[in-house]
Amino acid sequence: MEILMAMRNGDHRLTKRMAAWDSAWARRVLPPVEDAAEHTKLWWAAAVAMAAGGGWRGRKAAAAGITAMAVGELLSNGVAKQLVERPRPPKEWIPHDDVEERPDSSSFPSGHTCAAVAFTAGVALSWPWAGAACAVPMTLVALERVHSGAHYPSDVAAGAVIGLAAAALVRKAPSMFLRYTG
Repeated sequence: MEILMAMRNGDHRLTKRMAAWDSAWARRVLPPVEDAAEHTKLWWAAAVAMAAGGGWRGRKAAAAGITAMAVGELLSNGVAKQLVERPRPPKEWIPHDDVEERPDSSSFPSGHTCAAVAFTAGVALSWPWAGAACAVPMTLVALERVHSGAHYPSDVAAGAVIGLAAAALVRKAPSMFLRYTG
């Protein structure tokens, strides 16, 4: 029980510290990242660019990323958020205006982070260079979710784990299907 309390306290301290991070860079970069990631627009745009300009490999990577993202969102938003009702970080911890735009749904896990990680991991398994390029906005999405006060770091970590699991599942599903139906 002491370990859980220490983890919770560390999660709260890190949330406060990240939300209070005030730099010109954060004010300039993170809000547009949030806008682009809203409703997975960023990942759909990346998929379209890969499919249009990347040939067969780009289309394969785009399809893998979108499929992994869909599975990840189903698991995070459709299952985990329904099972775990965790309130968002308190508004008084967040010293900037972004706190007013937070969703009403459960804080756990971060669906934005799950989508970002699932898409990036799905792409990386098919086209490593494109996956590496997607890792930059993926990381910014994860940072932004805590900085804006929408999530605790543990919500972001859980979203990342679910996203990785979704990408792995999408990667293995065809061979598992063939093994059990063949």
